[in-house]
Amino acid sequence: MPIEPREDFTPQETQRYCRNALLDQVGWEGQARWRAGRVLVAGAGGIGSAALMYLAAAGVGRLGLVDGDAVELSNLQRQILHGAADLGRRKVESAAASLAALNPLCRVETFDLRLDPDNVGQVVQGFEVVLDASDNFPTRLLLAECCWRNHIPLVSAAATGWHGQLLVAQPGAANPCYRCLVPEPPPAAAVPASSQIGILGAVAGAMGCLQAVEALKLLLGLDSDLTRRLLAYDGLKGRFQSLARVKRPKCPGCGNGL
Repeated sequence: MPIEPREDFTPQETQRYCRNALLDQVGWEGQARWRAGRVLVAGAGGIGSAALMYLAAAGVGRLGLVDGDAVELSNLQRQILHGAADLGRRKVESAAASLAALNPLCRVETFDLRLDPDNVGQVVQGFEVVLDASDNFPTRLLLAECCWRNHIPLVSAAATGWHGQLLVAQPGAANPCYRCLVPEPPPAAAVPASSQIGILGAVAGAMGCLQAVEALKLLLGLDSDLTRRLLAYDGLKGRFQSLARVKRPKCPGCGNGL
């Protein structure tokens, strides 16, 4: 069946996004919201690669990308934005090229740096949703605090081994923040890096895909159960668990401890 062109979308956009617009919760009004959307992704690794690709495919108009590393051979097992020809290339450059090839209608803004207390506020400014796809707790806490302080919803995903976790920290008086769950960085020995214990690339990709779903819902103004829950995935058992998260009155991030 031919697709009717729309006045506010080019014929190319109409053809590209017609499957999105068929969804009752999206329609062309929702697609217009995504086109005007501004999403920042911290990390172009295994999780961030999948999240960025599906955000671009969905038609999010402005994508910000933060990463301060270069592409290494060990990355290619899971970081699908990069290929063998990108070895040694800055990840933000490789990622931007892949996203442009997928959807040239999206504008990609790159930040080739590591987030720190001096730059995080400037980086997140102007974005309406932030995705944490980083790989260390200091960066996670820094980003979470900055987003909460600036009233920006944060979608945080993590993966290691066969397991993944996902949550949404949406600033609000009744909602728990990220530090309600993780008040302080755990000891390094308690959270081994993937370089020590390994990671299944498909698990990281699955969490990135779910992260993109939550970001797209937020752009549409849809509610998410993950605002007050943690989604845990066990790839070995093929099982998801939804665990309650509570707001802590003396949380150092959002409670009396602030």
